[in-house]
Amino acid sequence: MKKVFQPASLLLLGAFALLTTACTCTKPKPAPPPEVKVAPTPAQTPVPVKQEEVKAVPVEKPAEPDIEALNKAGYLKDVFFDYDKFAVRADQRDGLAVNAEWLKKYDKVKIRVEGHCDERGTAQYNMALGEKRASAVKDYLASLGIDAGRIETVSYGKEKPFVKGHNEEAWAQNRRGHFVITAK
Repeated sequence: MKKVFQPASLLLLGAFALLTTACTCTKPKPAPPPEVKVAPTPAQTPVPVKQEEVKAVPVEKPAEPDIEALNKAGYLKDVFFDYDKFAVRADQRDGLAVNAEWLKKYDKVKIRVEGHCDERGTAQYNMALGEKRASAVKDYLASLGIDAGRIETVSYGKEKPFVKGHNEEAWAQNRRGHFVITAK
């Protein structure tokens, strides 16, 4: 049997060939967007700012308290002694250390250590004992780093009692090294 192609089949075959070749075509590239030109901005020049003169404003120092006020404030605590002794007691060393820290903080302050005694004993004996007590306090402060040149000593013996009385409670408070701020 012989195959015969009909014109309709040929037409159908040609249309198929045309469609398959048409599909392999590439799409055209889109045109680039139009170029937008931006006008250049003018160079920015700094605008001069008027600078005001800065004037130093005097800062008022707070008024320093006078020496009498410092002494009344009680920054430096007294040191107490045993009867007929001038060695710094162990229980008084912490107080002296606090005094030394204060003196280090205020290194221009000068002090006087007054040695006092109770009413027992002769005036001459108590004057000597009071001087030894004041010197012991000065030496102890110097051992803690305080310049001994800032410390003067004086003895009042039994002449200036802190507490009036004729018993051990009064006497214990009168056996002391008392601090007085003399210069700041």
